[in-house]
Amino acid sequence: MPAPWQLCFDDGHQQRYLPDRQAVLRYVLAIGPKAASKRFEVYRESEAPPLADGQPGGRLYALAEVIDLSRPGETESLQAELSRLADEEPEEVSSPLESHPSGGGGPYQRRPA
Repeated sequence: MPAPWQLCFDDGHQQRYLPDRQAVLRYVLAIGPKAASKRFEVYRESEAPPLADGQPGGRLYALAEVIDLSRPGETESLQAELSRLADEEPEEVSSPLESHPSGGGGPYQRRPA
């Protein structure tokens, strides 16, 4: 599944692709204090532009917002939004390792001795 969110920071020198808004907020709050720039550009995947033959032409990201952690109250606002999003999450989340076709913990299991 393609990642619908792109995060650019450090004056465009760094970018990350993330699966959802909650992941974007967690990442910004975690890396923000250590980043060279406190400005994060958040892009959302939008409809692909058509090629000459009418087929979709690839991924296109549109600027959704600019997060600037140097603005007063910005960090607290993001923490509050993240908390709201976490409250909306379903209680039971299955682990991707549980559904692995090998039936075990994925490709990095120890071999029996």
